[in-house]
Amino acid sequence: MSIFSGIWVPLITPFADGAVDHAALRALVRRYAGAGMAGLVALGTTGEPAALDAAEQDAVLATILDEAQAAARHSHDARALPVLVGVAGNHTASMRERIGQLNPLPIAGVLMAAPYYIRPSQAGIVDHFTALADASAKPVVLYDIPYRTGVRLELDTLLALAAHPRIQAVKDCAGSLDTTLALIRDGRLQVLAGEDINIFNTLCLGGSGAIAASAHVRPERFVALYRALAAGRLDEGRRIFHALAPLIQTLFAEPNPAPVKALLAAQGLIRDELRMPMTRAGDALRERLAALAERERSEARETEASV
Repeated sequence: MSIFSGIWVPLITPFADGAVDHAALRALVRRYAGAGMAGLVALGTTGEPAALDAAEQDAVLATILDEAQAAARHSHDARALPVLVGVAGNHTASMRERIGQLNPLPIAGVLMAAPYYIRPSQAGIVDHFTALADASAKPVVLYDIPYRTGVRLELDTLLALAAHPRIQAVKDCAGSLDTTLALIRDGRLQVLAGEDINIFNTLCLGGSGAIAASAHVRPERFVALYRALAAGRLDEGRRIFHALAPLIQTLFAEPNPAPVKALLAAQGLIRDELRMPMTRAGDALRERLAALAERERSEARETEASV
């Protein structure tokens, strides 16, 4: 069974006065390890890697890996929380070099989208991913997100790439039910929902899990959703998802990760800072998110009182 199952959190990068806030980042890793997450994604699009220089990216990854291993020691769990690392770009040779730097690290794999902006042919995409997978010592998760890259991974392309022994999963953001179902039925790639509102659908179809930015908030409920559906408890899973849906919709009302950061800041976990060209959530949305944060605190207090 591939490790790419369950709920994975694509970690935000917290900032404080413009610098990476490594203390807050460590606290977030501990929080999600304790919530039962299957794994973490470092330097995915939610983590604003395009706004980090190379040294900052390396430092963020080092902090996440170190804290993931420390959380395992503190919980007497022999297995550190797996960490998947985003590798982005449209220059194949540079990406191969980056993968070479990552190979010695204790990571679960690399997450890679199609080359952005240049819109290569499907044959070019196959060659690109094949070259990168050949260079990787770790498993590869494809990231199909055409509204960011400008080109989608067609089904035939995904099926061709599935033959590579190190390409093991796909983060599915293409919005095509036909493609999602075909990949699940084919069975060679683990299919992870990449659009949070599609988590329920993907899991019910037989997908392996999700990489969900909204799982930064109420992580235990996202884990409970996965476990209910994996165990065949459809009614329970449906109730959990219906309760989470308004939160998911609110967290994507403006470009990610601004709403997620605003809500985490309202909960006192980070500062509400992003780097240009990203901007903070608008005033009206932040008011809605602050109300959500207060509701979360009230529900947490009620839960504690009932224990």
